[in-house]
Amino acid sequence: MTPKKENNQQIPAWDLSDLYTGLDDPHIEADINNTYERAKAFEKAYRNKINTDSLTSPFLQKVMKELEIISEQSAKLSTYAYLLYASDTSNPAYGAFHEKIKEKNTDIRKHILFFELEWVQVSDADAEALLQEEALSRYKHSLENERIFKPHKLSEPEEKIMDEKNNVGPLAFQRLFDEIINNIVFRMEVDGEKKELSESELLKFLYDESRDIRKAAARSLTEGLVANGKTITFIFNTLLKNSAVEDSIRSYPSVMAAQNLSNEIDQSTVDAFLNAVEAGYDISHDYYRLKKKVLKVKELYDYDRYAPIVLEEEVSFPEAQDMALQAYGAFSPRVSSIVEKFFAHKWIDAKMQPGKRGGAFSHGAVPSVHPYILMNYAGTLRDVSTLVHELGHGVHQYLSRKQGMFHSNTPLTTAETASVFGEILLFDYLKKRESDPRKRLALIMGKCEEMYATVFRQVIFTRFEEAIHTERREKGELEQKRYDEIWMEQNKKMFGDTLTLTDDYAHWWLYIPHFVHVPFYCYAYAFGQLLVLALYQKYLEDGKSFVPGYIDLLSAGGSDAPHVLLHKHVGVDITDPAFWQKGMNILRDMLAEAVDIEASLDKNK
Repeated sequence: MTPKKENNQQIPAWDLSDLYTGLDDPHIEADINNTYERAKAFEKAYRNKINTDSLTSPFLQKVMKELEIISEQSAKLSTYAYLLYASDTSNPAYGAFHEKIKEKNTDIRKHILFFELEWVQVSDADAEALLQEEALSRYKHSLENERIFKPHKLSEPEEKIMDEKNNVGPLAFQRLFDEIINNIVFRMEVDGEKKELSESELLKFLYDESRDIRKAAARSLTEGLVANGKTITFIFNTLLKNSAVEDSIRSYPSVMAAQNLSNEIDQSTVDAFLNAVEAGYDISHDYYRLKKKVLKVKELYDYDRYAPIVLEEEVSFPEAQDMALQAYGAFSPRVSSIVEKFFAHKWIDAKMQPGKRGGAFSHGAVPSVHPYILMNYAGTLRDVSTLVHELGHGVHQYLSRKQGMFHSNTPLTTAETASVFGEILLFDYLKKRESDPRKRLALIMGKCEEMYATVFRQVIFTRFEEAIHTERREKGELEQKRYDEIWMEQNKKMFGDTLTLTDDYAHWWLYIPHFVHVPFYCYAYAFGQLLVLALYQKYLEDGKSFVPGYIDLLSAGGSDAPHVLLHKHVGVDITDPAFWQKGMNILRDMLAEAVDIEASLDKNK
């Protein structure tokens, strides 16, 4: 579904002037030069003065304050460059500027890199004593985290070489992937009219009420991907090899180890979590049996996964805005007031445009500014859910700004806390106002599909990544056909015999950006979904008394380990298996509710 032309005028484009007013803004060059000069002065003032017996907490506090200023200025430049590029990857000026800022930031980092290398060499006893001092409370957790990477740090010359090579290595291949995917023209016929579509425009047709249109969209997606498959396969093989080389150089013991450290989680916990989700695949199987019954089809295919139960009505962007404000407002007026800022101040870019990055994100920018949201709004209820999801991220990022540059972001495992929670608030709001049982069934089944995509499908993605990284290391470069085989092997686990995967589906790993940009990001989505389901259950149990602690949790950002913050602010223990079971129980309860409604409708025919 594509927005009507008159509604498209109501869809916002963002105003980035709180960062810079344009590529010709003189503040850009001034900030580049200022940040570079500060970095050089930082090196001159503090090199060889960190790993010393005379290091004190007031001195280290002074060092961290200056490092925070440099880091934020550098991040402001890279934020602006990335947001411009994401808005139009086909614009050569934006691409060149994005590359320029990456290179400038590499030059800046050369002069501050010494700090982290000297800091990890401070003895454990001395570091522990320093971190207990009040003067370092603002920086404590980031300094603690820096030290866990000590076994994987290289010498300073080696680290500088790694930084330099990244711009013409993995980062270059990531950019190439983006430019290929975001500029493929997908061709399909709709209602007798031949259309040329972007990825975002095409994917919307996979949710169309017409099976023929969904099938045509799936075919068109496959054709566009396969036409670029050779190049994308080469990108994957190159990035997988780069990951293997870097893991070897840095002595990481397994393919996930580096990301696990960043996520502040250990491999045994990840394995236990993944196994627990896989043990629940029967929920997915039962759901698709129900969907087959509701749709009255003998066989369900991959292009039927998101077939609507009832004909969807178009939702204008102003209507979506109102839904978002209502859903968040019912939970907390304070949260709703923050959400309203995104609309009032043009912090959202939601128009579909040629060359625009597909999907959606909320970029936290820097603490001195505010977050920005990008999405591709096509007027469906799913787009409303995406908007609410990204607004959740935005609220989280807005509240955590007070923690400063080093603590405003969270590990990936808790990054989805506010976004997924927001989706559930929207679902609850919509369900309460829907009296038509068939529409209520459609709403519940649609939410089930979203949750399965966030829990089960993300675990499938993780197992796919685990397999391709492992096989690339053990057997060398993989053919595209082998990627296809592994992809199908893993996906069949989620669907069992309840949904038929066509040959076309074998190629759909080709367009998943997380595999390229952040390896092993995907399990964090599943982790976050179950975490939020359990938190939502606690909200239902505690009522409004839950809200202040939840807001405090979001405001804390990444100022401490996730398990510490969750226990402190909302009183939950994520090491307790019973906590996670609450999330799985909600998945089962929602499916049971859908089954009961369907049975009632069938009985009353």
